[in-house]
Amino acid sequence: MRLAVLGPISWRTPPRHYGAWETVVTNLVEGLAARGYDVTLFATQDSVTAGSLDAVAPRPYSEDPKLDPKVWEALHISAVMERAADFDLIHNNYDFLPLTYSRLISTPMLTTVHGFSIDQFRLVYRKYRDTHFVSISDADRDPYLPYVATVYNGIRLEEFTFNPDPDDYLAFVGRIHPDKGVHLAVDLARASGRRLVIAGIVQDQEYFDSLIRPALGADIEFVGPVGPPERDAIFKDAYASLHLTTIPERFGLAMAESMACGTPVIGMDLGSVREVVEDGVTGFVVETLDGATRAVEDVSGLDRRASRERVRRHFSVDAMVDGYLEVYRAILGNAAVQPR
Repeated sequence: MRLAVLGPISWRTPPRHYGAWETVVTNLVEGLAARGYDVTLFATQDSVTAGSLDAVAPRPYSEDPKLDPKVWEALHISAVMERAADFDLIHNNYDFLPLTYSRLISTPMLTTVHGFSIDQFRLVYRKYRDTHFVSISDADRDPYLPYVATVYNGIRLEEFTFNPDPDDYLAFVGRIHPDKGVHLAVDLARASGRRLVIAGIVQDQEYFDSLIRPALGADIEFVGPVGPPERDAIFKDAYASLHLTTIPERFGLAMAESMACGTPVIGMDLGSVREVVEDGVTGFVVETLDGATRAVEDVSGLDRRASRERVRRHFSVDAMVDGYLEVYRAILGNAAVQPR
């Protein structure tokens, strides 16, 4: 099988700090390459991969304001389409735009739907429902799309250190945005009397300045964007991590990363949270801030080894690669999906 994986170009693959989609793409490509599959990654020129790299954009456009996103998106997507005949399958991880090329090429296209950031995006997905789709959680599905399967995102277990003897602070790692409920994490930390470490990229400066910055002090710490080593350090020593999202979660890589360290998650029952967190075993799924506050004291009774094991079975790179290989076989047939 000759596989093209079309990744994003907002950040490098793998990302230096933030970049959820880029993280998933690099984990998939490296996992497939490690098993001997012929995979070509379409990403930025500074990307790093064990597969073949085909790149047009010199740098991620989110790191260089001189690069116009529309121009480089067009050049990036057209690069894989112009090489479509070189591949047995194109695996699109670039949202809805590549779908508009799908009827102009003979190579089948699989699209992982990483979420519908704007509701109108669904119009494009629905128009091209004759292609193939994968969801990243059962909760994040459009009722009008024919999905081949749900394949959960996978993380590299070796990047996260299991710690059976944590500190007593709470952790929030994610985008600093109202959607992620950082203000709720602050409220919970105050109510429970525990220290809170906040890490992530600020995506809503007004929200940060009005609700988060004034709370910072000895007990509420903001450390900014973090890469894999820093995320590992924060998660592994945390008593629990907080995922008090205010909108339905699509998947939630931070929950899997936390559990990989053995750190239970307290998450709001929206979207995929209940699929990722096993309530009462690897954390607590709650419906209110009061419920989350009560759950903090119950975390001490959980076996942190169960969190790590859940990630290994369901949210590791191996689990994700196994899932996608089954999808590729469903599209191309068993005989076609072979390592080189």
